[in-house]
Amino acid sequence: MIEIDPQHLAHRYMAQWTVPGAAERRAAIEQLWSEDATHILQPPAEIREIAAELGFGHTTLEAQGYDAIETRVARSYERFVETGGFTFRARADAVRLHGVVKFSWETVSTETGDAVGGGLEILLLDDDGRIKADYMFPGA
Repeated sequence: MIEIDPQHLAHRYMAQWTVPGAAERRAAIEQLWSEDATHILQPPAEIREIAAELGFGHTTLEAQGYDAIETRVARSYERFVETGGFTFRARADAVRLHGVVKFSWETVSTETGDAVGGGLEILLLDDDGRIKADYMFPGA
């Protein structure tokens, strides 16, 4: 596996969620992710509660491949950055253990600069240092 600075990767990863242009966003995704990568999200508590009320014992949201990941990143950008007044940033706690990178991130109000949320990210890397699986835990 190639050498990867985990903090640099964390910053690049968080930056993709704030890219306004579709072409630049797609380029960032193709640089960061392997072609068949999977983004796996633990939904927010309110979604898990609704699912439990409907009889689902667990919920997992997944996007696989460039197109699905691009849709996921674009929708997040539209909701939180473009119209929501937020941005995202990695905390300075990224660590790497073999092919795994773990770091925390923050949702930041663009009006005040205050962190108003965040989560935990666990990235599994391929031999080229690109993301092959991304486990996102908002609120963690």
